[in-house]
Amino acid sequence: MKGIRARLTANFMIIIIITVTILEVLLIYTVRQNYYGSLEGSLTNQIKISSDLYAKYFSDTSLQENVLYNVDAFWNQSNAEVEIVDQNGNIVMDSLGVIPAGNVAVNDIQDALNGKIGKWIGKLNGQKVMAVSYPLKSNDQIVGALRFITSLSSVDQDIKNTAYIFISIGLAVIFFAGLISIFLANTIIDPLQEVTAAAQEMAAGNFQARTQKKREDEIGKLSDTLNYMADEIVKKEQLKNDFVSSVSHELRTPLTSIMGWAITLQNEQFQQKEMLADGLGIIAKESERLTLMVDELLDFSEFVSSRVKLQKEEIDLTALMEHIQKQLTPRAVREDINFNLHYSPNLSSFYSDINRLKQVFINILDNAFNFTSAGGRVDFSVVMQKENLLFTIADTGCGIALEELPMVKEKFYKGKSSRSKNGIGLSICEEIVNLMGGNLEISSVLKQGTKVLITLPKEEKVYAKSV
Repeated sequence: MKGIRARLTANFMIIIIITVTILEVLLIYTVRQNYYGSLEGSLTNQIKISSDLYAKYFSDTSLQENVLYNVDAFWNQSNAEVEIVDQNGNIVMDSLGVIPAGNVAVNDIQDALNGKIGKWIGKLNGQKVMAVSYPLKSNDQIVGALRFITSLSSVDQDIKNTAYIFISIGLAVIFFAGLISIFLANTIIDPLQEVTAAAQEMAAGNFQARTQKKREDEIGKLSDTLNYMADEIVKKEQLKNDFVSSVSHELRTPLTSIMGWAITLQNEQFQQKEMLADGLGIIAKESERLTLMVDELLDFSEFVSSRVKLQKEEIDLTALMEHIQKQLTPRAVREDINFNLHYSPNLSSFYSDINRLKQVFINILDNAFNFTSAGGRVDFSVVMQKENLLFTIADTGCGIALEELPMVKEKFYKGKSSRSKNGIGLSICEEIVNLMGGNLEISSVLKQGTKVLITLPKEEKVYAKSV
């Protein structure tokens, strides 16, 4: 985490330093341009006034005579150094008294002699200066050039002072922004540390550990996901414990009966044929019960591992209903339960897995018989709808309590009744119905009965082929 905090802070600081540096450079450049532009504008205005003054009042005499007698009129207009240049580029007057020999080939002077305003920044006598040149005219003819020169030392010093202020402000901004960057990095790292600590506890086996969600962001989603994962692990752990407990309990009963009778029948003094027949019958019955339970567990395992595939074929619904009636009518007669089937004799065929379909109906009907007392009623009907087939299994049994109804399809849920088996029958039925692209719903009223509605599509659906 320290590495991430350092990287985040460093990345924030790099961005801040680059941004502040760019702004500082732009600000200092803008200040320099403003200072130089202001000075240049001031010199330009002053030199124009002096040039206009010459053209208006002194153009009737030669340039040399004006230098001799009227030179004060030029440098009185400005505090800058003043130079007067003749048409040949020779300096004929300098307010400082320094007149170099020969032609002065400076760009601003040449521009002025050509009728334009000349501007120049450079070194003069070891000092950085700014020069502005302007043509002198007599009767609209250029007779020379006027040049104002001023030192840039004070201007550059003002620019430096301003730059120091900006740099100081920039450093203060970087410092405070660095503190804010550390704070922002902590707002990301601290929640991550909490999530990591909770994950480490979960990895150590403490699935009761939870993280506190603080914000609706990616870390908040990670916290929700981690908490959800822990809840699911707890549920799966409870499911495993319920599975082991349920299977152990359910397998113990038939195995105890089989073992008890096997030991009894091994007795050499055992001579009663009637008791022998009873014992063998119980062993056969319990073995069959054990086989059915193992088959059910194998089905459950296949559904959990998503290895179930439907073997689809065309199903004659009328034949299927008749088969179920023949299979369960003897049990209904034996248990004194009124078992009725309702269906149209001209039911159309549809595509599905007939063995899985029988498994669903027999399982639900078995539950209906188990929870219906003698003299009760179990009805099984099928109705053809526009696009679906609606199967209804209703009984007049003990019903299901309202608080238990949402949980009866959960794996290994047995409810309060001791007549439940291993608690996975209905969950398997729902898995099969969902695999067929249908829906299974259960409604019940305590002490009045239960109704199961199974809706299946008439036509084969591509997504229902396998899981």
